[in-house]
Amino acid sequence: MYKVFVGDKPIVLTTRVEEENGFKNYPLKKGNVKKALKRLNKKSIREVHLIHKNSDMLLEKFLKELPNVVAGGGKVYNAHGDVLFILRNDKWDLPKGKTEGDETIEETALREVAEETGVDGLEITKALETTYHIFKRNGKYKIKITYWFEMKTTFKGDLYAQEEEGITKVAWLNDKQIEVALQHSYANIKLLV
Repeated sequence: MYKVFVGDKPIVLTTRVEEENGFKNYPLKKGNVKKALKRLNKKSIREVHLIHKNSDMLLEKFLKELPNVVAGGGKVYNAHGDVLFILRNDKWDLPKGKTEGDETIEETALREVAEETGVDGLEITKALETTYHIFKRNGKYKIKITYWFEMKTTFKGDLYAQEEEGITKVAWLNDKQIEVALQHSYANIKLLV
């Protein structure tokens, strides 16, 4: 099973057909992704399930339905165990961005974290869960596939908000502050944190 978020509502990719209760089932086939997106705009629906009999093909088949945008990002810890967050569009988020040229996804994640926050001395410690969300640009839907990495740093300098990317604040947040921040965040970030 996979969850692909459209705002805070998920499209659940699954092999199981369940009785509809506040959600709608569709077979995962051409044209039904657009139906699912339209359905998610209705307030009465909290999620949509797209069903395919082969669990190994669920994600692959779904990703062929819309153009893909590949990104890398980081959940960065400092020496005190605080996590690096950015504030963009009045939502707390983790730093991330699209791949450029022929860089690896790890290089993308390290570059984007540094560009968006001013933090350097980053070291990847492990890969985290990959997240998926659908967004609309110029009237067309796209799927953003974000590969996340846990990182650490001993950086003690000033944080820098990359304003040209719409970032208005960068902060190291402790556990208590993260709880508050997640109330104004995205569903896929809540899953990661």
